[in-house]
Amino acid sequence: MLKKIFYFIKKMIFSAFLLYGYNLIASPLGLIIPINIVTVLLLTILGIPALFSLIVILLLVF
Repeated sequence: MLKKIFYFIKKMIFSAFLLYGYNLIASPLGLIIPINIVTVLLLTILGIPALFSLIVILLLVF
């Protein structure tokens, strides 16, 4: 059980860094996704396809 908790925490930290890296690359274009608990959890649970879906939602809404 403790191993799963550490795996989830490690995955959350990786997701936050992935989102931060994306924001660094996309900031000149103005396509910034905010780093908050909802986006980090979404990225943690669903993985890389969630990042692409967040980008598409960002493009469609704004």
